[in-house]
Formats: sequence, structure tokens, C-alpha cells
Amino acid sequence: MTWTRAFGNGSGWLLQKIVNGLALSRISPNTLTFIGLIINVVAAFFFGYARADNYVRMFLYAGLVIIGAGLFDMVDGRVARQTNQVSVFGAFFDSVLDRYSDVALFFGLLVFYARGNRFFYVFLVAFVMTASLMVSYTRARAEALIGSCKVGFMERPERIVLVILGALFERWDAMAPALWVLAIMATITVIHRIRYTYVETERRKLELPAR
Repeated sequence: MTWTRAFGNGSGWLLQKIVNGLALSRISPNTLTFIGLIINVVAAFFFGYARADNYVRMFLYAGLVIIGAGLFDMVDGRVARQTNQVSVFGAFFDSVLDRYSDVALFFGLLVFYARGNRFFYVFLVAFVMTASLMVSYTRARAEALIGSCKVGFMERPERIVLVILGALFERWDAMAPALWVLAIMATITVIHRIRYTYVETERRKLELPAR
């Protein structure tokens, strides 16, 4: 067994133990989802509170807090399945609060760059925030029309990983390149989903029986 597989098995075992404990507590999966949002708001506060003399430390704190929030993002669905609390509303609630979490993190970065008078990056973060929301919106809208639209790379986990990396390695100014990657890849994902939906709707139109 390779060390990577052993690490994966160990992580899976630990995650399952956490899920088992939460399931025994009978906590609502929706409560776990809400806690994840609150933790992301704390991370956003660290971003916004950062100044020129402490931004490396504040960004490190924010990155670690986002990792903690990710734990709740991983366990809420598992707890719902293990306790037979899976519901359509639960999936909807999770999706809505994920969008709020995304906006909170980017809003924290907006405040950081605005306080530092780095107005180009204020624009860049605003663009990334919009593109990230559009990645989710295009999928939701497309799936209401064609059933499935999972094309594109820059899903929420990839976006969160980039923000975490940018925060943890801000000592080397890693957030700026992370934002550029987010801006470019999220835009490509949106365009890809628009094109995919167009092709699918045109194909289905051609498949309609003639009257």
C-alpha cells in the first residue's frame, strides 16, 4: 500500500468517525450547513481585518478557518444520509448557503484591498465573485432545462482550494495569482456551460418529432 492510499484511508476513517459522532448527537444536517457559513464569515472577517503590518498572519488564520469550514461542508450530506434526513429542501438549503459563503469570503478580500487602496484588485475580486456565482447559476439554470450540466472545471471545491492556497501562502503574494486563475478559469467554465447548453437545446429541438 502506498503512503498516499494509506493517508486517504486514514482520512476517510477519521471523517467517518466524525460523521458517526454527529449522527449520534442527532444534530440537523441543516444546522451543520449553517455552522459552515458562520465559520466562513469568520474567515471573511480575518481577510477584511488584515492590514499592511499583519496581513500575512491574518490571511493564514483565514486559510485555516476556511479549512475548518470545509469539514462541515464535507459532513453535512454524509450525516443527512446516515440519519435518513436527506431532503430536497436540504440540498436547496446547502446550495444557497454555499453561495453566501462564497460571497462572504470574496467580500472580505474586497474590504482588504479597498482598505489598502489597491483598486485594481478590488475590481478583480468583484469580477471573480461574479464569475463564481455565474458558474453555479449557469449549471442550475441549464439543469432546469436539459437535466444535467456538469461540464467545466472551476466548481466550488476547486475555487475554495485556490482561495485557501492564496491565503496560506500570502507571504509569497500567492493570493494575486490565485485570483487571476479564478477569474480566467471561472469565465471559461461559464462560457463552456453556455455553449454546452446551447448545443444540447439545439440537438433536442432537432430530435422533436415533426408535426
